Amino acid sequence: MSLTVKICGLSTRETLDVALDEAADMVGFVFFPPSPRHLKLDVARVLGEAVKGRAAKVALTVDADDATLAAIVEALQPDLLQLHGHESAARLADIKRKFALPVMKALPVATSGDLAILADYRDVADRILFDARPPREATRPGGLGAVFDWHVLENIDLALPFMVSGGLHARNVAEAVRITRAGGVDVSSGVERATGVKDPEMIRAFIRAARAAEREAALVTHGGQ
Repeated sequence: MSLTVKICGLSTRETLDVALDEAADMVGFVFFPPSPRHLKLDVARVLGEAVKGRAAKVALTVDADDATLAAIVEALQPDLLQLHGHESAARLADIKRKFALPVMKALPVATSGDLAILADYRDVADRILFDARPPREATRPGGLGAVFDWHVLENIDLALPFMVSGGLHARNVAEAVRITRAGGVDVSSGVERATGVKDPEMIRAFIRAARAAEREAALVTHGGQ
């Protein structure tokens, strides 16, 4: 299987270059002021230009209005919008129509009951990201280092591509892929030496561990041939 690897919350040229050199498939940039990974538009513009088509650029927003999205799109020129708030299916459709970009909807997961909402999004989202449900007192919806029970997704039947996030790091990404059979993994806090501060070696380790998991999954799929 081909595994999409996304490094999210990048904010410096050094860590972006590491992600690109290690062949990350997606690089994520956060536009949400309460987040320690929030980017100003001028920084996003410079980092976005540095990608040079080597990975898909993802803009993460949380319940952003049209004016905010327009400014982000103009600065970053993203390939994908990641909607990480309480956006409805109708809002997703509206955003796709206005900005002509594919959207990935992040859904918080704690129990199998949380998957019921998938029915609302399967006809409009281009990709789903399953993330750990944040605690009630949290000030942001993701990047908290929390892990959910991956067995919730073990037998999921979803026509859409989906990714897994939430507390992933180099030591557990293989298990997450094995249990969920997700087509992609997304990491942020799991490659940080301090909150919001990415570590180049941790990025390298995560991507290499994810690629090893990808190879292992391919061997299982093809019966070791």
